[in-house]
Amino acid sequence: MENLLRPLIVVGGSVVLTLVIGWATDFLLRKADARHHETPLWGLLRRGRIPYMLVLFAALLRGSYDEAELLPSRADSVGRTLTLVLIGSAAWLVIRIAAAIVETSYSRYASARAHRDPARVRRVRTQVTLIMRVVSAIVGVVAVATMLLTFPAFRAAGASLLASAGILGIVAGVAAQSTLSNMFAGFQIAFGDMVRIGDTVVVDGEWGTVEEITLTYLTVHTWDERRITMPVSYFTSKPFENWSRGTPQMTGIVFWHLDHSAPVEAMREKLRDILRECPAWDGRAYNLSVTDSTPSTIQVRALVTAKDADDIWTVRVAVREQMIGWLADEHPYALPRVNTADAILPPSRNGNGNGNGNGNGHRPSQDGVPAQQRRYHGNHSSGRPER
Repeated sequence: MENLLRPLIVVGGSVVLTLVIGWATDFLLRKADARHHETPLWGLLRRGRIPYMLVLFAALLRGSYDEAELLPSRADSVGRTLTLVLIGSAAWLVIRIAAAIVETSYSRYASARAHRDPARVRRVRTQVTLIMRVVSAIVGVVAVATMLLTFPAFRAAGASLLASAGILGIVAGVAAQSTLSNMFAGFQIAFGDMVRIGDTVVVDGEWGTVEEITLTYLTVHTWDERRITMPVSYFTSKPFENWSRGTPQMTGIVFWHLDHSAPVEAMREKLRDILRECPAWDGRAYNLSVTDSTPSTIQVRALVTAKDADDIWTVRVAVREQMIGWLADEHPYALPRVNTADAILPPSRNGNGNGNGNGNGHRPSQDGVPAQQRRYHGNHSSGRPER
């Protein structure tokens, strides 16, 4: 009877004690979260309740397993398994606590400076994300190394592994050269403020928003819902456009190719009216000018402003669409067209004001009579050439 009750008491007591302590801790965290609305720390700490309970259960059961006298022939294997569970859950708990602290610090910073300096907030967000990935990687490596050291074979081989660490490091560095370059490029991007999460960039002709930055790759979310994944080393070795660098304010350009008779002054007034009705225009500036001309058209350029890249796109398409519609309704002659009229030849250069008396562009002959009239009788109704 004692052999049956002892394992039940040890295992059952560990489970019950774990549930009671875990419930009490979660209750205190919920109370603290309800009392302190200004900080999300307590609510974020509740995300670690599962690894916290695993740590409690593994620690209680590991400490009392010898008293249970359950499977004495397998005591070493069970004890090592519980130790591995304890190390893994402890590493998980450390990552959750670190994430809660870092996220709380970022939330306070963002709420204080979101309206004054959004670019700075995006920069801090990028740095915080990469720091958390580094912390998670370090904790994971330490946890795996600690697990391996629980096996006697790895402890015995530790000296030889340390002795050959230099050679292995060189070989690993050569083999993982591209990976290491991307990793260092990730740190350079995070702390060099080259590109941040949320920035609007143009990469290889693709316009989009930076959605994710890791130590090795960067994801750009394009306007048509595609995701472009690129190595971070690209952004440290090749030029790219960052429309959110510095201030997010932008100036956009709209072009029209119109007929030479286009009412440019009326177009300036219409541009002003369109922008006043466009919510995306920030009211800073606008302009309309004729920037080029060809034998058949003129090029009219409008400059408009907006507070960021998204709004400048909205302003440009609105101005382009409404201006073309207005020209088609009010000034259709201003739209480009193919000219099929007869060519008008220049007057003669003999000094006679009326072009040698004809003024119709016909080439005169030596005797002053147009060549066309010399080829026909005076009575043009016959239509026969003169012999």
